[in-house]
Amino acid sequence: MIPEMLPHLRPEAFSTELSTAFTGRGGDYIAPPRPPRRPLSVLAVACFVTAAIAANVLTSRYGLVPAGFGLACTAGTWAAGIVLLLRDWVHDLAGRRVVLGCVAAGAAATAVTAGPRLALASGLAFAVSELADLIVYQPLRRRGWAKAVLASGVVGALVDTTVFLAVAGFTIWPALPGQMFAKATATLAVVVPVVVVRAVLRYRQRA
Repeated sequence: MIPEMLPHLRPEAFSTELSTAFTGRGGDYIAPPRPPRRPLSVLAVACFVTAAIAANVLTSRYGLVPAGFGLACTAGTWAAGIVLLLRDWVHDLAGRRVVLGCVAAGAAATAVTAGPRLALASGLAFAVSELADLIVYQPLRRRGWAKAVLASGVVGALVDTTVFLAVAGFTIWPALPGQMFAKATATLAVVVPVVVVRAVLRYRQRA
């Protein structure tokens, strides 16, 4: 009598319901999705906005500075290179809408701390480079983080730099090589250690 009254407690029914809960239909078990990584998302957003503001404040205060090898770049270029990496981090943790919100927040804060022209230049540069990142980063992300970051970093840096220099009022061609060099240096300074640490961890797991 009890099994007929409570069919959902039968082992086979329970198995089917469990499978349905995780797959949306009967079938093989699929692990539940990971819980939201909210603390990391908040940290990534805070770092993104802070680095964006720092890049524009440094540029506003010091203008063009030597980048090495006879090249020149805006003073905030190294921080801007870090911003491009942080943008990908925010994208992975929180999604594209949050990235665009960070761009808007950074532009608003820059308008107060570094002036409206740099705020406009920074906001437009990040918005346009975000489209380039959409084309490059997302398709390559499945092939590995380092490849996606490096490829999108090159494309994003080129687009971001050109738009920023033009809108901010700097001459493009004299500063472009130095800007690209500084952003590439900032990117590699983060990517190389991460790749090395991951390789060491994988080696220890296999050992």
